[in-house]
Amino acid sequence: MKIAFIGLGNMGGGMAANLAKAGHDVRAFDLSEEALARAVEAGCSRAASAGEAITGAEAVVTMLPAGRHVASVYETDVFPNAAPGTLLLDCSTIDVATARANIEAATARGLVAVDAPVSGGIAAANAGTLTFMVGGTAEGFARAEPILGLMGKAVIHAGDAGAGQAAKICNNMLLGASMVATCETLALAQKLGLDPQKFFDIASVSSGQCWSLTSYAPLPGVGPTTPADNDYKGGFAAALMLKDLRLAMEAAASVDADVPMGSKARELYEAFVEADKDGRDFSAIIKTLQG
Repeated sequence: MKIAFIGLGNMGGGMAANLAKAGHDVRAFDLSEEALARAVEAGCSRAASAGEAITGAEAVVTMLPAGRHVASVYETDVFPNAAPGTLLLDCSTIDVATARANIEAATARGLVAVDAPVSGGIAAANAGTLTFMVGGTAEGFARAEPILGLMGKAVIHAGDAGAGQAAKICNNMLLGASMVATCETLALAQKLGLDPQKFFDIASVSSGQCWSLTSYAPLPGVGPTTPADNDYKGGFAAALMLKDLRLAMEAAASVDADVPMGSKARELYEAFVEADKDGRDFSAIIKTLQG
């Protein structure tokens, strides 16, 4: 299958490489020459522009920073160049309203579009073990699933247009709030004289167990290897967590939802990201809670 892949950053690069590895003709484009060169080394073919990549493609995958970027690429490059019936898979994490508007505009032009944001991080993108949360019609999901399955371990139909984005930001709001709670709890345990590993051994099999503790412990040497063991480098950048928390707050305001824990997590990550100059992993917020 001829697949256009637009956006070859930390996540997109690995995703495009996995599609090429599966035997697809992946026509890649990115504004970064370095990112594009890596994609070519991974088996993709180089396109001179997004429009050139999309022309003749049967499917178009976008992995871009924000809703305005996706809307711009759709309007400027996708709609003028995609043939009727082309499948559009937007894997970016963007606001629900823009996702729905993009799909509505695509459908009006005879295209089939889904929003399919991901969970899993850079390592999962490279390994092809991402989780995709998909919003769109049953037809769109049926066509998208085989392609997404080459890049992930789980592909779940969340509902109609925008449902994938809604699921992603709700999941990451929960993750952000639970990471803050995990960090403050570990900091308290240390100040109370508890050995962090002993506390991990207890909490990981007790009612306080959560993913932020057992799979992503924010202290080095505790639990499985995480970015904390690499001076909080790699993993999921705090700035990206802040982006998702802001999207969650926008979505909550649009439906008058009360999200006090999510709001507090957003506030804490805003302060952390403003002070942190090293672009560290979101679990590094424990440093602000240890005193």
